[in-house]
Amino acid sequence: MESLYLLIPLSLVLAFVIGGIFWWATRNGQFDDMEGPAHRILMDDDKPKDGDADARRD
Repeated sequence: MESLYLLIPLSLVLAFVIGGIFWWATRNGQFDDMEGPAHRILMDDDKPKDGDADARRD
């Protein structure tokens, strides 16, 4: 029972810290564009550059 006097306030502090970090992340734009990097990898240019093509011929 005595450990609850420590664990309940500690869990409340931890919940507020996690909530504060989440609030900070949303305010700073961490979750603005979740799909952009996934689409960018599909639009990768697979054509070799001119310098790379010359190096492969040798």
